[in-house]
Amino acid sequence: MTGDERIDHLEGLVQELADRGLLARVVRTRSGPAFLRVVNPDAASLTENVTCAPAPGSREPYFWWSWGERLHRVDDPGTAARKLARVLEPHTP
Repeated sequence: MTGDERIDHLEGLVQELADRGLLARVVRTRSGPAFLRVVNPDAASLTENVTCAPAPGSREPYFWWSWGERLHRVDDPGTAARKLARVLEPHTP
């Protein structure tokens, strides 16, 4: 997967997250692959970094949680955004 393909997938997720009220931006680093920084604007401490990479032993790209677990396929950014929104939802006691 090229860097441009990775960025295209991450940028596709940005709009889906915006539709759910989350802020997201693609972060490009000099030393590593681009990733997506996601923030709940209603609870700024609720954040997540999402990466995009092929699954081990495969060429099919996926979105990945910051802890290294597969989040969802890149061809369905709506479901990936829904999962992220659920995790970043503030919970009150």
